[in-house]
Amino acid sequence: MSVATVRWASGPVLRARASGAFRMREAVYVGPRSLLGEVVAVHGDEIVAQVYEDPTGLRPGEEVRGSGSPLGIRLGPGLLGNIFDGLLRPLSGGRSEGRETRAARAPAPRFDFAPVVKRGETLGGGAVLGRVTSAEGRAQDCLVPPHIAGEVTEIVAAGSYDERQTLCRVRSADGAVHEIAMSHFWPVRVPRPVGERLPSEEPLVTGQRIIDGLFPVPLGGKAAIPGGFGTGKTVLLELLAKSCNADVIVYLGCGERGNELAGVLSEFPELKDPRAGRPLMERTVIIANTSNMPVAAREASIYSAATVAEYFRDQGLHVALMADSTSRWAEALREVSGRLGELPGEGGYPAYLSSRLADFYERAARVRTVNGRIGSVTLLSSISPPSGDFSEPVTSHSKRYVRSFWALDLKRAQARFYPAIHPLQSYSEDAPELAGWWDKAFAALPTGAADVRAANEWIELRRRFLTLLDEQVRLERMARIVGKDALPPRQQLALFCAEIVNEGFLRQSAFSEIDWYAGPQRQAAMMRQIGRFIALAERVLAQGVPLARIAALGVLRPLQRMGEEIGEGDAVRFGTLARRVEEEFQALAEQAGARAGEAADVR
Repeated sequence: MSVATVRWASGPVLRARASGAFRMREAVYVGPRSLLGEVVAVHGDEIVAQVYEDPTGLRPGEEVRGSGSPLGIRLGPGLLGNIFDGLLRPLSGGRSEGRETRAARAPAPRFDFAPVVKRGETLGGGAVLGRVTSAEGRAQDCLVPPHIAGEVTEIVAAGSYDERQTLCRVRSADGAVHEIAMSHFWPVRVPRPVGERLPSEEPLVTGQRIIDGLFPVPLGGKAAIPGGFGTGKTVLLELLAKSCNADVIVYLGCGERGNELAGVLSEFPELKDPRAGRPLMERTVIIANTSNMPVAAREASIYSAATVAEYFRDQGLHVALMADSTSRWAEALREVSGRLGELPGEGGYPAYLSSRLADFYERAARVRTVNGRIGSVTLLSSISPPSGDFSEPVTSHSKRYVRSFWALDLKRAQARFYPAIHPLQSYSEDAPELAGWWDKAFAALPTGAADVRAANEWIELRRRFLTLLDEQVRLERMARIVGKDALPPRQQLALFCAEIVNEGFLRQSAFSEIDWYAGPQRQAAMMRQIGRFIALAERVLAQGVPLARIAALGVLRPLQRMGEEIGEGDAVRFGTLARRVEEEFQALAEQAGARAGEAADVR
């Protein structure tokens, strides 16, 4: 074991004189309290380490002991349903255990294990060893670590075992015998291996119309959620955790205020999973690292969260990793970098900020695992730019690595418009690849009007909505100068229809029992209804019907409130609303035709 002696310390950073060989990124234990740390620089016989626990009382002369292995965490079935700190150590009665830092350890949880392999079988890395069931009935796969392969020489019978108990022995090709338990150790900064990266043609369904309908993120995709103070970043992530169709949720509270994270920790255990009707925590892992916790541990927490997400991905599950927020992580990076004496870059952040962000975001992917299953990690990361300035380094660098950008707008939030995502500052580069999936959602709807396009309907409606919203901004600037009534009827109609898109589709109430979630087919039906209304309004306006008569249609209010009044799977009411739209516009067209005929007779 390598040993060093502390000669200088500043906050979480220390320098020590080494009497043995240390390696970069090696985990170390500092002082009599065995504070967990990590080697970040090696200069001859001197090492620089950052400590991931409170360094109060640390002084020169204390011992630094090397572990011989990189900083890592223990992955196992006890992760689900529990709350951990940034280094995966249990908080508030959590039962699972992360990297051991002290001699005294909490008892490991026990699980029912049923083997699926036999003695003499040959296993590859990442193979399924058996099925594990918790006391609450949650079933998971027990995996062989990815770096171990060989012949099974011993396997236990079905029964109850703890996480660290040896279940199987495998002899590799070089003759080495490996003992395998339910849990295994993995370095947090090393991505777990995959068989193949795959393209994704299926979105992560969030139930939020502005996201799914206009700016979707695919399974295995990456989305950034920037927004200033009070725009609802944390609330949106909590809502997505509850409503998205991921199999497992990994929620990372990285450097956020303690009262916000306390709300998450108190609310999540009480939330019900809308799909299974059971507690949402049963498929959730919470990693909490508040702003008053050790700053260096905040820097490591995002890698811990990514490693946990990859562990469940390797079981063939779709995982949503929600990081709140990467700005606080970058601030920790900046603080530690300053203590290390590194030359600052843009905004005072270290020059390697961009590469660290790239390393983090690239761990999101849809993959074929080493055992042949299909799994994914979808990364949703909030950003807290100072004063809402999206040109600051963390936001601008993140935009290089994400393909979905959901910009939260303070003015929309102050107007109580939720989700407060600005439709003209947001984008999704993956939208074209998801068109085929949305076409299936539209094809499942009852047949609409004859002139509604069957092919690429979602792409066309999405383009139409975004064009209207863009035109609305331009026309509102013009209307402030000349007045709305001075605009031509066509432009007044554009403003009117844009407001229908905003109120009838984009605004969504999280407090409504019906409207807090909208499934794909319900969103498709709403988009079709609004698109049809806009097309008919443009047609009758061209026939000479005044805008005032279109705005007075009785169907307008039900159209704007269909999100709160028509629930999931209620095709009958959507069909009734569609017929009413057609009938009222048909009546307008007939009246316009009759008036045109009377005018011709008079002439």
